[in-house]
Amino acid sequence: MPQPTQAVLLDALGTLITFDPPAPRLRAALRERLGVEVAEEAAAAAMKAEITYYRAHLHEGRDADSLHDLRIRCAAVMEPALGVNPGVDTLLAALHFRAYPDVAPALRELRARGLRLVVVSNWDFSLHERLEETGVAELVDGAVASAELGHAKPDGAIFAHALALAGAEPGAALHAGDSPDADVAGALAAGLRAVLVARDGAAAAPAGVPVIGSLAELPAHCQYPQPG
Repeated sequence: MPQPTQAVLLDALGTLITFDPPAPRLRAALRERLGVEVAEEAAAAAMKAEITYYRAHLHEGRDADSLHDLRIRCAAVMEPALGVNPGVDTLLAALHFRAYPDVAPALRELRARGLRLVVVSNWDFSLHERLEETGVAELVDGAVASAELGHAKPDGAIFAHALALAGAEPGAALHAGDSPDADVAGALAAGLRAVLVARDGAAAAPAGVPVIGSLAELPAHCQYPQPG
């Protein structure tokens, strides 16, 4: 019989939050801020280049200064597609994050049951800002970004740090995320239970790992103390 769950660790992007399609927002920002009109294809190519570069370098955004430098470089890689360097402010205007509708009710239910909640994300220093602006920060007890810690999922060090924040041992915690490798394999290797979040229904998990399509299903996969 599994021991009662004391903490739930949660991935951020694809699990708790998502972002609106950035290319249309980029076109609007370029028009409004720089007076530049670009084609939809050019905006999409610029955002693809930016996202690719960011994913390869996100670990370099360790603090406010290094994050600003990273953003300058991210904006620069968009210039070949756009014909102009959009600058950091225009790049940021293209990115609008929001929480999935099922997040707040699920996190409130878990908290009402006495569980500690910590976000564990492969993200730069701005993770805390993103959680704040999407309303997630007030629903969790802490968060750890890989760039701050210097360790990224599936490395066990980031899970150990999150467990310390939650005050829980691995056997009394589970981790929910949308990556079979970074989230599921990483959590299992660190001694936690795992739940795969497959919002599009396409992902497959190892035998014995639950797969959910909505966070509304997550509370049912936690173990609660038996009454009496």
